[in-house]
Amino acid sequence: MRDAGMEHDSKKFSGGETLVSELTKEITFKEIGEALRPVFDPEIHMSIVDLGLIYGAEIRKGETPMVKVYMSLTSPACPYGPMLLSSAHGALAKIVGMEEVDIDLVFDPPWDPKTMASEEAKEQLGLF
Repeated sequence: MRDAGMEHDSKKFSGGETLVSELTKEITFKEIGEALRPVFDPEIHMSIVDLGLIYGAEIRKGETPMVKVYMSLTSPACPYGPMLLSSAHGALAKIVGMEEVDIDLVFDPPWDPKTMASEEAKEQLGLF
């Protein structure tokens, strides 16, 4: 991920990771994952985190804390894309201390549940 002169940390998410630090005011990757976990794909009825649709995140620390999330959809033509982006943005905006939220929709690499979804999601999807 590019460093545009911002102090930030970045981390890739995998669907199998457990993604709120209550002892610190700094925003964590764990908080980002936990905030996004309740956002469900309405067709598949699974969390976008478990499906592996969250490709990564950057956290900018400082006077105006900001998070940038890289996310994909199950298909570029997904009819629920705008709703999922809005839901993810709203979930992230609720994190205490969050001032700015940016979600970049990416399709490279294309989403592949066989390699990106959590083991539980693969089982529910019938992928072995």
